[in-house]
Amino acid sequence: MTVDLFAGIAVRDFAGALAWYERLFGSPPTFVVHDTEVLWQVAEHGSVYVVERPERAGLAMHTLFVDDLDERVAGISARGIEPADRETYGDGVRKIIYRDPEGNELGIGGPPA
Repeated sequence: MTVDLFAGIAVRDFAGALAWYERLFGSPPTFVVHDTEVLWQVAEHGSVYVVERPERAGLAMHTLFVDDLDERVAGISARGIEPADRETYGDGVRKIIYRDPEGNELGIGGPPA
């Protein structure tokens, strides 16, 4: 069975969020749904979409897991976004947490260093 995941992030300031997420992901959106919704395909069956929905803004919490964590974090830093927090779990798995200007949280996890 194939499952496709679409993780949504609601924002108040769509133009500001679009610019921030373009820097975070390192590219323009994969798909423009309409004037206030865009989508990045981040895995074969996984996408993150950003949509203007002021009444729900700032409440998202999503985590992506990658095998090249250090390289991704360095690339994001080079584009001017720094982690809000870092976590390391008992098995050595690491999670780097980013928060957009509205408080939405997108974590990027990876294997032990």
